[in-house]
Amino acid sequence: MAGSRRKDNWGFPRWGGYAGSREAVNVRICDRHNCNERGDCPAPKSPNSPDRWYFCQKHAAEYNKGWDYFEGLDKEEADKRARAEQQESAGYAEAQHYGWGGSGDGTRSKDEMRALEVLELDSDVEFEAVKKAWRAKAKEVHPDVRPGDEEAAKAFQAFQLAYEVLRAAEERREWKG
Repeated sequence: MAGSRRKDNWGFPRWGGYAGSREAVNVRICDRHNCNERGDCPAPKSPNSPDRWYFCQKHAAEYNKGWDYFEGLDKEEADKRARAEQQESAGYAEAQHYGWGGSGDGTRSKDEMRALEVLELDSDVEFEAVKKAWRAKAKEVHPDVRPGDEEAAKAFQAFQLAYEVLRAAEERREWKG
């Protein structure tokens, strides 16, 4: 019995793995100075660079907080990049019905969000509230109420267009569902 060694995984449950070993596991520490948390969130050191920082979740969130994907691009280039990315991810649009339900979770288009901003509404508002807000705002600036006022006429057109966009989107949702 000189060659046998007592096993430490006897009984049930087996405390050690079936083929487990007891060697130390290398754990990467957060690259942030004086942080001893696990660094499992890679972040690029510079744009288009393969080099990465490895942060803990807290410091990764801090690193990404001020990130602007469209920084340094003019409006045309930013729109072009956004369209290209939408085109690349269009295959995922089929599976949208598997996502979280309800408004305000990415189910509204960019046009709908702009229309809600014009009407000064939240992104998760119901369509009845959209109708109410549109009627109230349109009454204030209607051309019959303010004849000859160009600013009021422009505001009325903006409210009207915003309502039309939201109404069409609501009709599409009702038709689908």
